[in-house]
Amino acid sequence: MSDHCTTTVGSYLASRLEEIGLQHYFAVPGDYNLVLLDKLLENKNMQMISCCNELNAGYAADGYARATGGASAVFVTYSVGGLSLLNAIAGAYAEDLPVIAVSGGPNTNSESEFEMLHHTLGTLDYDYQRDIFSKVTAEAVTIHDPREAPAQIDHAIQTALRFRKPVYIEIACNIASAVTAEPTVREFGGPTASDPLSLNAAVEHAAELLNAAVKPVMVAGVKLRSFGAEEHFHKLADASGYAIATMPNAKGFFDEQHANYIGIYWGPVGSPGCGEIVDSADLCLFAGPTFTDYTTTGHAALINPTQVIQALPNSVVFPDRTFSNVKLADFLESLSTKLKPNDASMVAYKRIQEEVTPLRPGAPETPLSTRQLFSRIQQMLGPDSAVIAETGDSWFNGIQLDLPTGSRFEVQMQYGSIGWSVGATLGYSIGAPNQRPIALIGDGSFQLTAQEVSTIIRYGLKPIIFLINNGGYTIEVEIHDGPYNTIKNWNYAELVNVFNAEDGNGWGCKAGTEGELDDAIQQAVAHDGPAFIEVLIDRDDCSKNLLVWGGHVAKNNGRPPHSA
Repeated sequence: MSDHCTTTVGSYLASRLEEIGLQHYFAVPGDYNLVLLDKLLENKNMQMISCCNELNAGYAADGYARATGGASAVFVTYSVGGLSLLNAIAGAYAEDLPVIAVSGGPNTNSESEFEMLHHTLGTLDYDYQRDIFSKVTAEAVTIHDPREAPAQIDHAIQTALRFRKPVYIEIACNIASAVTAEPTVREFGGPTASDPLSLNAAVEHAAELLNAAVKPVMVAGVKLRSFGAEEHFHKLADASGYAIATMPNAKGFFDEQHANYIGIYWGPVGSPGCGEIVDSADLCLFAGPTFTDYTTTGHAALINPTQVIQALPNSVVFPDRTFSNVKLADFLESLSTKLKPNDASMVAYKRIQEEVTPLRPGAPETPLSTRQLFSRIQQMLGPDSAVIAETGDSWFNGIQLDLPTGSRFEVQMQYGSIGWSVGATLGYSIGAPNQRPIALIGDGSFQLTAQEVSTIIRYGLKPIIFLINNGGYTIEVEIHDGPYNTIKNWNYAELVNVFNAEDGNGWGCKAGTEGELDDAIQQAVAHDGPAFIEVLIDRDDCSKNLLVWGGHVAKNNGRPPHSA
């Protein structure tokens, strides 16, 4: 904690970020936040990670929050920096990640003295950035009075942790070094507790329905992690004996080596046999789900809403009633003591379960295919792996990977901002130093955020990045093709030498055949630093599931307007 005689608004914020567990924060400097950054650097228990631009810094904060399961922070300058950051914070909002976005702001005297300022819209209204951020955050505050700063900072941080959403804090450039009160002892808890009466009633009703069901199943949803319920879901799965599936954006949130795991529930592009078991269940408990056009393959999933219980972050929704103020973790934990074991859905799954035949490698000179690429990636996975799959065909190939116990899988399926994975790989590498990320990035997505590879090199991180070069935006091709889906080719592997300059330890190569890929993977795994493998894939070589999924999403997008 800072000494009370020297506590400034900037050092107060730094102390609170350290207190909630941050060891790093991401930053891009600008004249409105330079003094604030000085005050942050005085705290030696946290490290500043300097990024190439604000959007990538926001993506890195996204990845850090995923890796740690807690909050993250990103610091930018006013307007030109904040509005560049905006897209990443919107993604964090969509994905339930408590990213604390902090911007420097104009001098508190500027508006009252009618000063026109640089980096602004050329008007005397300097509240616009806070107003814009208020649409994509759970709280947006501007700090102009150092006496009010402690309460404003504490409230914003508490809001981020409670609601698992980003918050925005703007600190005027002449306030960051102003003296304020020292941090007091307090608890920054997570979500509030359940209402006991509502919780008990929801659990009793769920147990009654599930225990009476003939062939119940459970499906893990993406909100399990954000709301601290992964372990509780595992406990419930062990107690129930039901067949357990996961939604695509929750892959890795349930142990895929569990005896009752049946795969990814994703409508017509899910794991073989999984959809049939879930759709035929007479009752299905979805824990923390999101039902979007992407997670349901253009709403092609066949779930009967009268046979579904939805356990949401703050409520439980039954076909006939809803219980509010029931927290997801509390509900799953309590329900695990009430269920009678029932393996009927597992018995049914085993009847139709398909044997998976491993793909045999071809001759070393065989041109690479996506199937052969991902068969090699499968062999690389261990308990310390973290697969980070960029929006695109990497979703569909990555979803089919069989994750070892302990490994993780990350996608940004709700927001789907292409280019997210480069910054997220940076943030994840820093937030989870004992896991080695394996990033799967298409060439089109990579071109949006490529420069952050230099930051990965700068801080000596060790992800393995597969750059899949197939000449365009493959996912868009399968939804709706046109000349805009073709991009300018780069010599991607050579970028590593550009980013290395005189002091980097990045390693990169290009692989166009199976033999070249095998050699590249062997060198990448052994390399003590970031490894970058550009793999050359035919433009029309994509997963079958992307073709099916793209058709359904295109059909959903293409519905004509309702007539008046």
